Amino acid sequence: EVQLVESGGGLVQAGESLRLSCATSGFTSDDYAIGWFRQAPGEDLEGVSCFTKRDGKTYYADSVKGRFTISSDNANNTVYLQMDSLKPEDTAIYYCAAGTTVGFTNVFSFGAYDYWGQGTQVTVSS
Repeated sequence: EVQLVESGGGLVQAGESLRLSCATSGFTSDDYAIGWFRQAPGEDLEGVSCFTKRDGKTYYADSVKGRFTISSDNANNTVYLQMDSLKPEDTAIYYCAAGTTVGFTNVFSFGAYDYWGQGTQVTVSS
């Protein structure tokens, strides 16, 4: 059974950094992708970043490009989202998700992801 556990959220001031972690377990191959999504109060779920394990490619939403970095620690089966230069508009619940049919055409389509973590709150004060 695939499981995803997020951690690392918190309260920071604008301009500061946070690193989110997504600990994964239960995968039997490298043919999957890990995506980070976020949902602010009253807003739709938004794709933030994605890492495709099979080929090591990374993807970013325009709103976070240049500020967020996704990476993978294969030894610990953990995917990280390093968030720098945080802005108040980054405030949201952040979720990691895993999917086995994610490709470059649907990296931010939440319907392509089969497994979801419980979410972690990120709050950025101005």
